[in-house]
Amino acid sequence: MQRPSIYLCLLATLLLAACSTRRSVDFIFTNATVYTVDSTFTVAQAFAVDKGKFVATGSTTSVLDQFSSDSIIDLKGQPVYPGFYDPHAHFLGLGQMLDQADLVGAISYQDVIDRLKAYQAKHPDVLWIIGRGWDQNDWPKSDSPVRGFPTNKLLNDAFPNIPVALTRIDGHALLVNDKALKLARVTGSTAMPGGEVVLAGTQPSGVLVDNAMQVVRRVIPQPDEEAKTRMLQAAEKACLELGLTTVSDAGLNRPDIELIDKLHQQNKLKIRDYAMISLGESNMEYYLRKGPFQTDRLTVKSFKLYADGALGSRGACLRKPYSDRPETTGFLLLSPTELERITKLLANSGFQANTHCIGDSANHLMLNLYGTYLKTKNDRRWRIEHAQVVSPEDVAKFGQYSIIPSVQPTHATSDMYWAGERLGKAREKGAYAFNDLMKQNGYITFGSDFPVEYVNPLFGFHSAVARQDAKNFPKGGYQPENAVSRKEALMAMTRWAAYACFEDSLRGSIAPGKQADFVILDSDIMTAPNEKLRSVKVRQTWVGGERLFTATK
Repeated sequence: MQRPSIYLCLLATLLLAACSTRRSVDFIFTNATVYTVDSTFTVAQAFAVDKGKFVATGSTTSVLDQFSSDSIIDLKGQPVYPGFYDPHAHFLGLGQMLDQADLVGAISYQDVIDRLKAYQAKHPDVLWIIGRGWDQNDWPKSDSPVRGFPTNKLLNDAFPNIPVALTRIDGHALLVNDKALKLARVTGSTAMPGGEVVLAGTQPSGVLVDNAMQVVRRVIPQPDEEAKTRMLQAAEKACLELGLTTVSDAGLNRPDIELIDKLHQQNKLKIRDYAMISLGESNMEYYLRKGPFQTDRLTVKSFKLYADGALGSRGACLRKPYSDRPETTGFLLLSPTELERITKLLANSGFQANTHCIGDSANHLMLNLYGTYLKTKNDRRWRIEHAQVVSPEDVAKFGQYSIIPSVQPTHATSDMYWAGERLGKAREKGAYAFNDLMKQNGYITFGSDFPVEYVNPLFGFHSAVARQDAKNFPKGGYQPENAVSRKEALMAMTRWAAYACFEDSLRGSIAPGKQADFVILDSDIMTAPNEKLRSVKVRQTWVGGERLFTATK
C-alpha cells in the first residue's frame, strides 16, 4: 500500500533534480522567428537573456529544457532581429533638427516661408530662426533662379529683423537672409577654400556651400549642455521607436563626445553610439595622444574626414564637369596635400579613417591615398563614407585594400530623380552601385545619414532590396542590377555594420555572449512583399537586456 507513495517521492525527487540543473536567467523568449544573423544565418525559435547578454538560442523546447526564468515571454510567432545598427548617421544632428524648424518635404520656397512663420509663432523668443531640410530639387524651377539655387529675397521680405539660417537637406549648403549675412560680415568678395559664396550678380545670393557655411555658423549662438542633453534624449527616443539600438555620430568635437559619455555613465542616455571624431587640430592633438577607447555604450576609434561635398548642391568633386553645369567639377573640401597629411597620421595611429567621398574624383583620390598606406589586405577597417559615384577602374580597390564601402541606400532612391542630370547617363551607371561594391570584400554597411534621410532603417532596407522609393517607384527598381538580397541587407544593418565599427565581438547578431540588443517587429521583413516593407512597425526595442520601447498600438 506504500508503493505509490514511494514512487511519487522518487518522481518528485527526479523532477526537482531536473529543475535544479536548469540555469536561472532573467528572460526567456519563446515561439518566435529569430533571425540570429550569426555566421550560418540560423533562424531559431527561442533565446535566453541574462545580465544583459544573450546566453542561448535554439528551439523553444531546447531553451526551456536548459533554462528557467520568472519572465518567460511568448512572442506568438513575431519576428526578432539583432538590434538595428546605423553606422553612418548624425545622432546629435538629429536632436538639433528636432529642436529646429523642419523643412523636410517642403514643396516650394513659399512652403518653407510658411513653415518658418509657424515655427516662429511657437517660439517667439528665439534669437535666430534655424531650420533644416530644404531641397530645391523638389521645388518649381522658378524658385531657384541663380545657378539652380534660390536667393534670399523671400527670406528678407518675411524676416527682415531676425537672422535666419537654413541648412539644405544634405547638410552641404546654407540659405541665410541678409540679417545673418551682415552679422557674419559676408560680402561679395568673401571667399573660402573648399566652399563658395554663391553670388547674384556681385552680391551674395544668400546661399553658402560647404566650407563657406562656417562663416555664418560661427556667429550662431550654440546650445548649452542642458539643451544638448535634451536634444540627445529626443533623438534617442526617435531612434528607439524605430528599432535602432546602436547609432553613429559622423563627426563630433571633443565636448560633445564627452557629453555623450557622461550621459551614458549617468544612465541618462542608453542607446549605443559609435562616434567619429571631427577633424581639427585640437581634436587631433588630444585624441591621437589619448588613443582609441571603448565603453559599454560608446566607441571612439575613428576620425571623420571630408574629401568633398554633396551631389545635390554640386559640391561633390567630379573627374569631369557636371552635365547640368559644365563650368564646374565641384571641389575638394581639403587640399590633396592636407588629405595625405591626415591619412598618414592616421596610418601611424590606432584610429580608423572614415572619409566622406561623393564624387568620382574624391573617391579616386582617397582610394589611392588609402592604398598608399594600407598597401594590401588588412584589418584596419578604413571606410569610404557614401562611395556614391565610383569610376569603374576604382571599384576593385575596395577589395584590394580591404576598404569598407559605408553607403546609404535611400540616397539612391532620393537622388534618382535628378542624379542623371548632374552626372549624365553614362556616369550615372557607376553611382549607387551597392551590389558591385559589396562583392569586393563580401560585405558592405548600410546607414541612413539621418537627418539627411529619414531615421527609419527599414526605409533603407526597402531601398536596398527593391531600389524603389516610398511610392514604390520606379517599377522594377532604379538600376536594379545593384539591388542586394534581403539576407545581405539585414547583415549590412546588423552584423556587418558592427564589424565596420569594431564592435562585431559585442553585438550585431543574436549569439551567446553578445549584448542583448534586439528588435521585435509586427511583420517579417524577410518575407513581406516589397511594397509593404516601409509600413512594418516596431513592437519592442531592447538594449542590453532592457526594454526601452514598447509600441502602444
